[in-house]
Amino acid sequence: MKVVIIGASFAGVAAALETRKRHPKAKIVLLEKQTTLAYIPNGLHLYWRNEIADLNEARFITEEQLEESRIDYYLEANVKKINTSQKIITYHYFGKYEMIAYDKLIIAAGSKQLSEKIKGSAQESVLKYKRYEEAEAALLKVKASERITIIGGGQVGIEAADLLSTQKKKVTMIESMDYIMFKYLDEDMIQPIQRKMIDRGIDLKLGKTVSTIDAVSDHEVNVHFADDSVTSESVIMSVNVRPHLPFLDTHIAQHTDQTIAVDRYLRTSIKDVFAVGDCIQLSGPDNDQVYIPLINNAVRTGIVAAANLNEPELEFKGSLRTIGTNVFGYYVASTGMTEGESLFSNHKVKTTRQKIKLTSLQNANTVTVKWIYDAETHVLLGAQMISTVNILEKINTLALAIETRQTIEDLQQKDYFFHPSYTQMIATTNLVSWMGERVDGDEG
Repeated sequence: MKVVIIGASFAGVAAALETRKRHPKAKIVLLEKQTTLAYIPNGLHLYWRNEIADLNEARFITEEQLEESRIDYYLEANVKKINTSQKIITYHYFGKYEMIAYDKLIIAAGSKQLSEKIKGSAQESVLKYKRYEEAEAALLKVKASERITIIGGGQVGIEAADLLSTQKKKVTMIESMDYIMFKYLDEDMIQPIQRKMIDRGIDLKLGKTVSTIDAVSDHEVNVHFADDSVTSESVIMSVNVRPHLPFLDTHIAQHTDQTIAVDRYLRTSIKDVFAVGDCIQLSGPDNDQVYIPLINNAVRTGIVAAANLNEPELEFKGSLRTIGTNVFGYYVASTGMTEGESLFSNHKVKTTRQKIKLTSLQNANTVTVKWIYDAETHVLLGAQMISTVNILEKINTLALAIETRQTIEDLQQKDYFFHPSYTQMIATTNLVSWMGERVDGDEG
């Protein structure tokens, strides 16, 4: 069996490794259009944090590891066409057009950062750094800039604002929603971070939609929104990514947002063709189909597709949009449904917000936890955390609780270890009315 995988980032590599485990004799080929292998998106943030000394260190797997797994790979192989009738892929490789046949095809081509709604977003002065070459260029441009405008207040944008402000850059952030990180956190939970951003000197422009970006000189760029504009030396595009699939066979069904339509086994409308990662929609926190381009989803979808190459054996379980990060002195994490999006669901929810000590000691650090749960059944639907200490791993417990449909009462009976130096008398991930300081009451 010959398995060809288009794309060698997280989804593609995960699919290749899982395919090798399940099919020891298969021939596996990765086609990657980038010049480098397995670059970690936002590796630039790792560099700015001094966690790596060179951008080349931002890799999640090496060529040697792929070779040990007998996985062939071709870099700078730009796929131009898929012929699903003949099972042939045409790609451009070092000045020539090459063709490769497949028995099974996994499309893991990733996404692009360009915005179709913002005129001028494709120009060189607008920085994107998801790819290695982009990150190299952005590193030099940012270093030479004093004023930087960030478009988009999601996780990536907030991390960039934090890191750039510590470099004494004058940062402006433009976000179309009324508060930052709206996909993952409710407005009441994000307020401490927004206040810290303002204290740090970030010029937050919320509820503003960027329309146009234009260069006013060799060194300055204007970003226009509503009846206003801001001028800076660099602009960082941090809006939502989108699928980029110009090579797709027209027989492969797509949604209106250009994602590839797949079933729960990640099979496309064409036999023996699968799609994973940023190319597809996933079932979200309320079982609706949504676009959730997160690395943990990319890896899991790659594994599931590889498991179903011959027969449908493993269903993809959906995504709770579980995230965690450290920005402006706060660790923040989220999983599942937010209170804001519950208004568009079939659930009537209740929410509770508590400030809880992390250990049993009197001077213990605290975490503020927001619980979103079904008003009738008490099944946990979502959770958010914010603290000045690292509580990120705790969100995984609550993600598992949501996936297994645990109630608030179920969580109170979980058997967690106790040690006064490391835990509370009842675990932080338990909602107990008399534990911790109640920040607010239940809300219908």
